[in-house]
Amino acid sequence: MAATPALGRVLSAMVTPMRADGSVDLEAAQRVATHLVDNGHDGLVVSGTTGESPTTTAVERDALLRAVVQAVGDRAVIIAGVGSNDTSHSVEAARQAEAAGADAVLVVTPYYNKPPQAGVAAHFLAVADATGLPVMVYDIPGRSGIAIAKETYLRIAEHERVVAVKDARGDLWLATEVMMSTGLQWYSGDDGMNLAHFANGAAGFVGVTSQVDPAAYRDLADAAVAGRWEDALATHRRLVPLVNAVMNVTQGAIMAKAALALQGLLESPAVRLPLVEADAEQLALLRESLPLPID
Repeated sequence: MAATPALGRVLSAMVTPMRADGSVDLEAAQRVATHLVDNGHDGLVVSGTTGESPTTTAVERDALLRAVVQAVGDRAVIIAGVGSNDTSHSVEAARQAEAAGADAVLVVTPYYNKPPQAGVAAHFLAVADATGLPVMVYDIPGRSGIAIAKETYLRIAEHERVVAVKDARGDLWLATEVMMSTGLQWYSGDDGMNLAHFANGAAGFVGVTSQVDPAAYRDLADAAVAGRWEDALATHRRLVPLVNAVMNVTQGAIMAKAALALQGLLESPAVRLPLVEADAEQLALLRESLPLPID
């Protein structure tokens, strides 16, 4: 595990900064991206769910991706979120991401329409066929309503461009079996599971809280990779209040933006409906758990 994997080890699903009027703030996006890479991130996911992809337009997502690539694309892996429940839409989004300079794409299981596993596989393979970019598939049945079956993993892993999994499912035994049977790189997609996934042989994580305290998450990853499990466990436990505040109170993008605003990285914590900004009680909880403000 010593060598950094091709898609990186420490990654965040980056928020999409917005001004108070709800418009996308590209300068703030570049500022956040630069801060994260300066503080140990190997990569960023742009326009994932934490980036409010359901409520941003294709034009906005393209501009955001290009801005982040311009800011840190020479120093970090930039993964574009292109998932949807419409395969043709995801295919087109992947092609646009390739044209905008993305290094890879993140593709979630088709949500709401609950296709059979044959359809799930066909969806991923269609996106993989559409560009020359590596594909990270995203397994998050709590949101999508459908999980990726073991047999589907084995099928899609045969495609040379399906290379990684973002796991927000939390089934460590399935992860073990799939990693043993394929060459897929595993990434924790659940902030509370990062340490467990590392112990299970994961390559890294795609976090949300990691953009709020990037240095701590770099320390956790480095300690786990080096086999310093006591240090990794100490960092993991130190992060419990922050993970609870960001991830277990309300939607993660809401709290991540509020935290970044409290730290001075964002001028506004604005989100788009149906998300709403953190309330006073939630902000108080964040203040108690945040690392020191950024100078």
